[in-house]
Amino acid sequence: MGTTLHSFIDIFDTVFVDGEENVQLKEIKIPSIQRDYAQGRLDSDVSRVRKRFLGSLYDAIVNEPITLDFVYGDIDNEGIMTPLDGQQRLTTLFLLHWFAAKKENISWDEYSFLENFSYETRYSARDFCAELVKFTPSFSEKISEEIVNQVWFPLDWKKDPTISSMLVMLDSINEQFYEVPSIWEQLKNNAITFYFLPIKDMGLTDELYIKMNSRGKPLTLFEHFKAELEREIRVLDEKTGEKNAERVIGNIDKTWTDLLWNYRSGGSDAADDNIIDDEFLRYFKFICDIICYRNGESPQGYSSDVFDLLNLYFSAEDDNTPDNIKTLEAFFNCWCNIPNFDNPTEFLASFMANEHTTGKIIVDSKNKIDIFEDCIHSYSDKSGRTRMFPLNRIVLLYAITVYLQHQADVTYDDFTRRIRIVNNLIQNSEDEVSDRLDRNRIPAILQAVDAIILTGVIDDSIENNFNVNQIQEEKEKAAFLVEHPEQAQTLFELEDHKMLKGQISIVGLDNLAYTDRFTSLFDCDLDKIDCALMTIGIYGQQERNLWRFQFGSKSLQIAWDELFHKSGNIGFDKTKDILIKLLSTNATFTNSILSGIISDYITACETNGTFPWNYYYVKYPVFRPGSFGKLSNSESASKPYLYSIMQTKTQCSQNTYMPYLKESDDAHLSKDSLGQRLVYSDVYIVCENDSYVIHSITDDSIVNTLAITQNEDGIDTEDRIVKLKAYIANI
Repeated sequence: MGTTLHSFIDIFDTVFVDGEENVQLKEIKIPSIQRDYAQGRLDSDVSRVRKRFLGSLYDAIVNEPITLDFVYGDIDNEGIMTPLDGQQRLTTLFLLHWFAAKKENISWDEYSFLENFSYETRYSARDFCAELVKFTPSFSEKISEEIVNQVWFPLDWKKDPTISSMLVMLDSINEQFYEVPSIWEQLKNNAITFYFLPIKDMGLTDELYIKMNSRGKPLTLFEHFKAELEREIRVLDEKTGEKNAERVIGNIDKTWTDLLWNYRSGGSDAADDNIIDDEFLRYFKFICDIICYRNGESPQGYSSDVFDLLNLYFSAEDDNTPDNIKTLEAFFNCWCNIPNFDNPTEFLASFMANEHTTGKIIVDSKNKIDIFEDCIHSYSDKSGRTRMFPLNRIVLLYAITVYLQHQADVTYDDFTRRIRIVNNLIQNSEDEVSDRLDRNRIPAILQAVDAIILTGVIDDSIENNFNVNQIQEEKEKAAFLVEHPEQAQTLFELEDHKMLKGQISIVGLDNLAYTDRFTSLFDCDLDKIDCALMTIGIYGQQERNLWRFQFGSKSLQIAWDELFHKSGNIGFDKTKDILIKLLSTNATFTNSILSGIISDYITACETNGTFPWNYYYVKYPVFRPGSFGKLSNSESASKPYLYSIMQTKTQCSQNTYMPYLKESDDAHLSKDSLGQRLVYSDVYIVCENDSYVIHSITDDSIVNTLAITQNEDGIDTEDRIVKLKAYIANI
């Protein structure tokens, strides 16, 4: 018997010739040895397969006909075909034809052949198929719910996995095809066909079924993916006369598998994980994202499903597919043979570290040094919808692969210098490294990375790429090192400091001699550093909203990051000047030295009888802001004493407070007034720039004013906290 093309309609009653015998196919029965119908299962992988398969059938009905893969089956002397392969597709076609017949009121004579399709896996599945053909739904509710409510449907049928899967598929078919007209007519006109290979007298034993059908082991997502990729490339090869498919699939099966083998989820010693499917697909998604960015687009505008990505970038009908195939091969091959290194891990460790190391760039300790491994183990979550590999790591990995693909043009030494520039730019462009649809900068950023890695040029003519301040700094540092190459290691050490992360402008190229001093200073207690800076001047910066101010923090580095990295804040240069003045006072710093600076300042203020705002900040811990280093004062120019202390990053809250009041009598501080009042039985006290005002609780009238003496410059000449405490003691 030979292979022939058929539809689900015409295969019934077809006569197949086998030598001198004629065998007429009358029935299709899924035998008991077969596994259950699975295309209606609800797990995420099957849901994606179901969605794609129904999408293909939909396109066949409304656009272009489709021919499915081969169906193999044995036909006995009574004309009963038992499929060896194709059970899932045949069952879905059965359900689609049933839906079309019932939805379009097709006459019984035309669809009665559906009675000849049956399941023998369980009696319940067999009886369900028979009852289903006789039943006509109203289509006024979910098909599955209407079927389950029929008297002929025993409730225990819901436990049959084939029946429950069919019910899910019927609902999906209804959702996909409900608005489509003339489905039956299209089916009659061969909109959906498949190749059928009859196999006669093979002796269909259980062993043969298990060998040919891998019972209980359906094809994995990766196996389906690889088959579709090969199919698309072969179709393209037929057009171009090339042999890309043979090469690509050969690489997947050998070279790229060898690359990924030691990265499989359980590691090289894992006995229970001998596949690299997930690792391959995660890196494939990374490559597809890069293709998307290079096209000037964002992956956020597209599906993350690997089959959708395959169709988007590797379709035989797409003119860009040949270039995308080259990209796929280049991004895999570049890791397979790295000169002078045995494997990617060794190569990556040669120029990356978690702490300052000569010749290496800093990688945050929460991330793996092996960024390739990080990508293939965490690029996306199990659903594929959430990217677990962050954008800054994508850009860094891209930069590394650019070098690996151009080792003939870029020396290793040049690369290690250039990747430092890229890493500095990435670390200081948190807001810019974005692929949101309304502000997608990644295409421009990748262009900038190409220029840096391939030529060493920091191209500031590319619009909307990295942070402009950092771009300018990197250009200045590059020019500086041309003139002062002997300063390179000192510069790199300063860049690698945890407080700077590549941006050194708070110290400056003119002050590289202070690198060791800066390091010793920030080995000290952060609260003491905060106070020591304040003894020199009010070093904080005013944020763009003009009412919130940024200072340091005794507990969170993020506050110092905000201060030491150029932004839209007002006062960066003042912060720098104060820091440099502090660094100039000592060749090295310890907590003891800082305590001496602080003590001397407090003593001087009290001896001179002048109490500027920073005196209170330094003397009273309650003045130092919460973890985020935030203070608020909407009238700072005219009322420099009225900074409130915030406990959150952006908003005032019940935990905000006026520090003079909290220090003087915390027990009576009112949270209802956001810490701006001391409330007693009959009065409440508020703080003004040069006084305390006491109001009546009853009518809000002013009962008393406690003036703070100030000099002609508006600076307190008495400690206003001491004065308020004395007044409260007499209430």
